[in-house]
Amino acid sequence: MLRKLHKYFALTMTVVILVLSLSGLALSVIPAWDKIQSPPQLETELNVAVLAARISSEYPEVEQIKRAPSGRITAYYFSSDNAGAVVIDPATGKGLRDYETFSVVQWLTHLHRAFLIGDSGRLVAAAGALAMFTLSVSGVFLLARRLGGWRRLFARSRGSLAGRLHVDIGRFSALGLIMASVTALFMSLNTFEILPQERSTPAFPANVSGELGFDPADMPALAAIPVSELRSLGFPYANDPTDVFTIRTDRGEGYIDQGNGDLLAWKDAGPWQKLFETIYMLHTGQGAWALGLLMGLMVLGVPIMAVSGLVIWWIARRSRPKMPKNAAAAKADTVILVGSEGGSTWGFAATLQKALVAKGHAVHAAPMSRFNPKQYSHAKQILVLAATYGDGTAPASAKGFIEKLAALETPPSAKVSVLGFGDRQFPAYCAFANLVAAEAAKKGWQELLPFETVDSQSPQDFARWGINLGKVLGHDLELAHEPARPRTHQLTLISRREYGIEVQAPTVILRFALPRAGILARLQGKGFKRFSAGDLLGVVPQGASVARLYSLASGTRDGFVEICVRKHAHGLCSGQLLGLKVGDSIEGFIRSNPEFSPARGKKPVILIGAGTGIGPLAGFARANARKRPMHLYFGIRHAESDLLYGAELEGWQQEGNLDSVNIACSRTDQRTYVQDMIRRDGAAIATLIEEGAQVLVCGGREMAAGVAHALNDILMPHGLSPIHLKAEGRYVEDVY
Repeated sequence: MLRKLHKYFALTMTVVILVLSLSGLALSVIPAWDKIQSPPQLETELNVAVLAARISSEYPEVEQIKRAPSGRITAYYFSSDNAGAVVIDPATGKGLRDYETFSVVQWLTHLHRAFLIGDSGRLVAAAGALAMFTLSVSGVFLLARRLGGWRRLFARSRGSLAGRLHVDIGRFSALGLIMASVTALFMSLNTFEILPQERSTPAFPANVSGELGFDPADMPALAAIPVSELRSLGFPYANDPTDVFTIRTDRGEGYIDQGNGDLLAWKDAGPWQKLFETIYMLHTGQGAWALGLLMGLMVLGVPIMAVSGLVIWWIARRSRPKMPKNAAAAKADTVILVGSEGGSTWGFAATLQKALVAKGHAVHAAPMSRFNPKQYSHAKQILVLAATYGDGTAPASAKGFIEKLAALETPPSAKVSVLGFGDRQFPAYCAFANLVAAEAAKKGWQELLPFETVDSQSPQDFARWGINLGKVLGHDLELAHEPARPRTHQLTLISRREYGIEVQAPTVILRFALPRAGILARLQGKGFKRFSAGDLLGVVPQGASVARLYSLASGTRDGFVEICVRKHAHGLCSGQLLGLKVGDSIEGFIRSNPEFSPARGKKPVILIGAGTGIGPLAGFARANARKRPMHLYFGIRHAESDLLYGAELEGWQQEGNLDSVNIACSRTDQRTYVQDMIRRDGAAIATLIEEGAQVLVCGGREMAAGVAHALNDILMPHGLSPIHLKAEGRYVEDVY
């Protein structure tokens, strides 16, 4: 819902919001410029009586004195029947220069408030303010959801340049945009008298002295008002004994007799007036020029976010395959519901839809988020193709599906088949699809086919499922899917270090030059994505259609791309990578893996890995510039053959990036595994975890299982376990 709301307002109100933002940006400079141009008031005790006397002696026909929030004092007067306005030096009462209201400022103000078309324009401006408020608030919530919670709201952004700009500028601008839109809405409601209207002007006095000529300098009522509180002082008409001085200050408004200086009437400013003036100050920066400039900087992000948002929307729109024969939901006999995050599952859905249409089926394909059984009046089967996002959560196009399913009183009459898409390298393999299947069974939804999965976008897994589906439907269904190859970039090898030959486990550390791309390509998401240690490098080996993923041992800031690779028996990709020579190139791409990274803050981090699992852990140590407590447990075969990053580990420990380095060697006389060292340091590790430490484990499944078992034994007396830590995000695995 939030995502739809955000997209709807962005696409429909962009022009209005841009006009409001750009005009507001220009106007935000005015208070600071006004402050610079205004003469300083050097007399801190100067009162209105003295100021009025000084000005009236210089301009006998003065009609009004105004003090702007910036401190500028302007006198309005008549001279030889000609009206004039002059900026006053408060120390002398003399004019410094003529006061001019620039026509461009008036035009910008009218544009900002009413789009140059009066009350209709004010309604448009109010709608724009509402849209900006909705976009800002929904954007903050979406950002928190994307980054993994409110605590990670300021975590490093990932993805294309357009995506990073949208996130980073949004974080900087959100508070200012929310304040600008809320204050604008308040003022719009006040303009149209929807809010309570409070009369702040006292009733005009019925009785006055009828005398003339009392010197303003001798008026106690004016002498009691500091100039710093003055808003305006209106002088009585010349030779009119029935007229009075009209005084407006921060505290209220009143009338003063021109014949004797008595205060005839006074009314304090009410709470609504004070609130409105505060709102006005927050919105315009009048009286708070620094705030105005800060608000202007925040508003400057709006056009950048508008452009980057449109780029993100366009890229997402183009990444979704077209389905030219997609039937209406009410006419379809087969409904395909798709849960996808990056768009790859939609490719499988398109292949399935095309094959079923060729067999004479009327097929309707839609996101899982649009699940609505009431529309599927002719459906006989519902096919759910669901990917998993992160640690088992719903992908972007499946938000709300579980809730909608749970809310049904009875399951749909059409039978269901759930097919999960995932990667077995990750612990939460097809977790969301599994949840969908479990909830469907719990609801009593009749099954068309048992729950199955597709690993690593395998065309073979998909084809096998298609054969089973065809048998149920009475067809020979051939699903010949060719996964869309991800956009890859050429990576040139600049160095390689070899290990493990002596222990029959050839391993290399490969370092590639960081690909470069122009600003336009990066804005469109075509450049090499920013990455951090723990993210994944996808490599599509020659002769294969599916990428192999390797944990990164470096980040963008390091200026290179680094991975650790061990040769696997009959391993196509690992064999090709180990055969690379300096100067050779491969094609690769970045896949974000934000769950596997040190949490923000200063809490200790315990790094545990074995073999090539040292890769991301070494990257974390390299990036530990703030020297947070970090302890490494690293399992290898033999120190003389496969101690990856040996020299670096020693250097990082000396520099304070690592507090301790513990090496377990399994091919020596004293055979030791990494879990043995965990048990050895059990008391210290338990203390660190009780202090809030996070545990990151990377390597083979057997090693990870042994580590989890050891930690469970260590933590059990303390009322903790890896399961508890995992629920808190303090125990994270990247295993294979």
